[in-house]
Amino acid sequence: MSQEAWNRWGPEDERGALNHIGPAQVQRAAGLVRSGQVLSLAQPLSARTPVPAHRAGVQHFLGRDGGDYAAGARQPGGFQFAEDTAILPLHIGTHIDALCHAWYGDQLYNGFPGNGTTSTRGASRCGIDKMGPIAGRGVLLDIAALYGEPLKDGFSIGLADMERAAKAAGVRPGKGDIVLIRTGWAERQSRSADISFNAEPGIDVEAGLWLAEAEIAVLGADNYAVEVLPFPTGTVFPVHQRLIRDYGIPLIEGLVLEGLAATGRNEFLFAASPLPVVGGTGSPISPMVVL
Repeated sequence: MSQEAWNRWGPEDERGALNHIGPAQVQRAAGLVRSGQVLSLAQPLSARTPVPAHRAGVQHFLGRDGGDYAAGARQPGGFQFAEDTAILPLHIGTHIDALCHAWYGDQLYNGFPGNGTTSTRGASRCGIDKMGPIAGRGVLLDIAALYGEPLKDGFSIGLADMERAAKAAGVRPGKGDIVLIRTGWAERQSRSADISFNAEPGIDVEAGLWLAEAEIAVLGADNYAVEVLPFPTGTVFPVHQRLIRDYGIPLIEGLVLEGLAATGRNEFLFAASPLPVVGGTGSPISPMVVL
């Protein structure tokens, strides 16, 4: 079994490749700010947010609203307020996978046992609460731009594509980077009433390992799985298995990258922070870049 990053940061480490980001990497990223423009890379969350059939969607309701006052609720001192509750899966919209999200051989990242993740207690190791905030140099690899259009479903992004995109961007993914891959899938799906989560463009294992060996901290994309679907014959989520479990690299899925691509900026300050759900396997995030 592969375990390339295990014990690199000690036998108790639960943050994985995020350890590649230190003060020097954050300071370098802050130095990339030029205009001060801030862009969100997040999908809006609502009952209409697309979600695979095996997951529940967003449920959002108000526990106090204007109707309560119209019905005669007390208004001490004239004060009125509204408040609400949302019920949603942690893997919905723009979200990040914790290192407990995917594994094989009954072992998570760093050799922690897979049976430590249960329906009653959540993840005892590598939960999303162990991740912490993320800030560093973001790098955009615009694969869709290489081909002049959104990639077709099932298009496998290989190492040659990644190297071409890096050359076109004038950047080279390196230690502590947050690498974002634009396939155009999200843009194509946003204009369609029929969204499939079973076929999409994405990276192959060789492309993923190229990034892992460059010591990136996080990998994100504008599609549902980051990797290509359908999977290569005889495999199931091979990129998830290799990057999350073997290298400790968290994956961000469902990014909105069209606006960022339109700016022409390929490196920038990136920041995001997951909800610290104790024992959670992932979290919605609202990542932003500062240009």
